[in-house]
Amino acid sequence: MKPLPLVADLVAKLRTQGIDMPPGPVRAGRYGDSPDLSVSLLALIRDGRKTAGTSLLWAIDAEKEPLPQIGQIEIVVDHQNAPAIVTRITRVEVVPYNRVTAEYAAIEGEGDGSLPYWREVHWAFFSRECKRIGRAPTDSMPVVCTVFEVLNVISRKAD
Repeated sequence: MKPLPLVADLVAKLRTQGIDMPPGPVRAGRYGDSPDLSVSLLALIRDGRKTAGTSLLWAIDAEKEPLPQIGQIEIVVDHQNAPAIVTRITRVEVVPYNRVTAEYAAIEGEGDGSLPYWREVHWAFFSRECKRIGRAPTDSMPVVCTVFEVLNVISRKAD
């Protein structure tokens, strides 16, 4: 997938649609590593089922990106790098993969919401991320569990 757009460009684009960012630091983000996964995860957020997302700390470090912070506004882009959703981060916790809880898996809202489902699909995702950055996945790999609230759903012309 393409690199994330600049935050200033996203803010300007949203402003032309009548959407102003609330006070606070703003970051750009995306969900998924393929167009199909991006579309499905954004649909879960739009439907209110998904209020959390998990990243691999090793990938964040490899890309020299800062960790998400509580209170940050995140402009989430779709697979075409168009703004899709604006969120505010309400909780951030770094934990080993094998310590993610069933409660957290449920608010991530994917599949049947169970921890076994979460582990299956996230192991596959983190394995792809590890391969991309030259690491091997482990049960104790550090993951960044981020909880958010939705502030705006940007109307879309087509996915």
